[in-house]
Amino acid sequence: MKKKELLAKPIIPFDPSANPTVNEALEAMGKTAFQGKNLSLALDIWVRMIREDATIFLGLAGALVPAGMKGIISYLIQNHLIDCLVSTGANLFHDSHEALGYHHYQGSHQVDDVLLKQHNIDRIYDVFASEIEFQKTDHIVGNFTRQKFNGRNVTTREFFFHWGRYLRERSKINNSIVISAMESQVPIYCPAIGDSSIGIGIAEEKYKNDFAFQFDVIKDVIETTEIAGNVSATGVIYLGGGTPKNFIQQTEVVLSVIGKDCEGHKFAIQLTADSPHWGGLSGCTFEEAQSWGKIAKDANMVTVTVDATIGLPILTAGLHQRLEKSGIKPRQAKFDISGESIRFL
Repeated sequence: MKKKELLAKPIIPFDPSANPTVNEALEAMGKTAFQGKNLSLALDIWVRMIREDATIFLGLAGALVPAGMKGIISYLIQNHLIDCLVSTGANLFHDSHEALGYHHYQGSHQVDDVLLKQHNIDRIYDVFASEIEFQKTDHIVGNFTRQKFNGRNVTTREFFFHWGRYLRERSKINNSIVISAMESQVPIYCPAIGDSSIGIGIAEEKYKNDFAFQFDVIKDVIETTEIAGNVSATGVIYLGGGTPKNFIQQTEVVLSVIGKDCEGHKFAIQLTADSPHWGGLSGCTFEEAQSWGKIAKDANMVTVTVDATIGLPILTAGLHQRLEKSGIKPRQAKFDISGESIRFL
């Protein structure tokens, strides 16, 4: 590349007096640098995914629901701005907890945690919650599972579809992730469901009232691989990392080992505060993932090093405004998730 090409785009300082919309602010940030520029690029890539009708996976990790991000995820589901959700069990538990009428509370990380224990209050950094209320939700989840699935093995996708129906009959809110996914035919997969209060609630019920039930997480692997292998292009969005990130990434690896064509995910966005130099997956770069064939060699990709509670509201507000301005047609559901197996529409 020649010197003239390298010096083709001057930095344009951000003008705070312009009173921009969030979308316009992100466009202006795209002419700056560092993580502001990356956040702007993330919006561009997300819009391109939608324009090209890529099938979009969202990986949801971290305590984002207790932190107040539930409404954003629900909005993305209801408007089919994502097509498949892979989440930690914790986020789905906390969403269910709020759907049942309970709350998380603003607190402080500068607090006497021994005192909180005396009051049966659990802390997630600066978020408080009632342990007694958590246990009530545990019991409801466990009882539902025994009543609905006694004698059956089910995918986590089928479980959350029926759990969403159960919650809808009892909930007064309209921004539940689980309920929105059920209504919008967006599959939810939870590969580490035992590592959550949903797993705790089911374990408690199984211990007290032994019943035959298992999650078929291998069928989860097969279904998500079929999703990735039967569409023209896939995009991935990772909020944090953890199990959801790798579970989505490995769809491309499974395709290759079963002998199907695998080019890797075509679009990729990651919001993370983790660093790659520790060797952990949550901080690993998309370039590293290319060595596994998980990300396409010519993928449109960006990692935004940012707290998701900062980056996600800005990014999705900008996405909402840009889509309204662009006149892109609304997207529709791609699957029927109501049966024992997922069906493509």
